[in-house]
Amino acid sequence: MLKLAEKYGDKPIAELPMLFQRILQNTIRDYYRRQKVRSSWITLFSGLQPKHDEEEFDPLDVLEDSENHTSPLAPDQSLQQSQMISLIEQAISKLPPRQREAFLLRYWEGLDTTETAAAMGCTEGSVKTHCSRAVQALAVSLKAKGVELP
Repeated sequence: MLKLAEKYGDKPIAELPMLFQRILQNTIRDYYRRQKVRSSWITLFSGLQPKHDEEEFDPLDVLEDSENHTSPLAPDQSLQQSQMISLIEQAISKLPPRQREAFLLRYWEGLDTTETAAAMGCTEGSVKTHCSRAVQALAVSLKAKGVELP
């Protein structure tokens, strides 16, 4: 509505419904494109191995792009990537609800510990515990399916 008012306020009223429809469609497409890109990072998620010695381990700290994974993939690599995403999504769906919620808010949505705690209605310590347990459970689940993590 704001885009319509800001950029097309001078257009005739008869054109506004079609313009609004087009703006809405483009906004929805942009949202899903961003979701697709956001979820593709999970395949590069090298920190899923359990760390027992670090309480506040953040897997995103070890995420690197040293091999230029942002360039387009070959077809076989693309297939492997989509299969890996499917395995990870299945593993995430099997997590307990609170662990899944904490994991998705922290690593999928990119919220920090404070924002996640506010969204979940719990303490930051609980968020850290849920995330740590989720990462450990995901590592075990993926390893059981033959996924070797670095």
